Amino acid sequence: MNIDPPERGLFVTGTDTGVGKSVAAAWLAQKWSAAYWKPVQSGLEEECDSDFVRRLSGAAVFPERFRLTHPLSPHEAARRDGVHIGLDDFLAPVAPCPLIVEGAGGVLAPLNDEARMVDLMARLGLPVVLVARTALGTINHSLMSLECLRARGLQVWGAILSGPPDAVNREAIARFGRVRILAEIPRLEPLTRASLMAVPFCDEAP
Repeated sequence: MNIDPPERGLFVTGTDTGVGKSVAAAWLAQKWSAAYWKPVQSGLEEECDSDFVRRLSGAAVFPERFRLTHPLSPHEAARRDGVHIGLDDFLAPVAPCPLIVEGAGGVLAPLNDEARMVDLMARLGLPVVLVARTALGTINHSLMSLECLRARGLQVWGAILSGPPDAVNREAIARFGRVRILAEIPRLEPLTRASLMAVPFCDEAP
């Protein structure tokens, strides 16, 4: 089965750092032949998130608005680089296809002394997909993140679970979080364009 994307695209956020947002973003870009944009890159590794998503999905990638040297929360990485991140600095690029926007860190990761990642989501006005782990603790982290998103008036479009399948946690997140599970992306060895493309949408996702 397949699911049509929202017309403008989605904002991919996570319950925390390292949860699998970039893999999920690459998967969505693959499925929908979408473009990709990472507004803030914290940490300039040999392969940054934009390079990773481009390699895995073949998506058109827009340049980051901020490329920060240190792999830290955006507010601290910006401080160390002598940069100030303001919400007025962000304008989503215009793409001829859906746009997958990937946040940095979790829902409440600070951008500056006042604004959080959720404020950037609200500014861009895209529906949101939450990426969550499948491991112990994910129910609490996922429900708190979903509650925060909805408290800001954001449309939660679905959730993607990252890690070894766990039916109990999946059911709890879907039921208590009132959210559809779009996909479960296991740890893929090797992680390639082909192995990622083989991951399906969940059967019950409408």
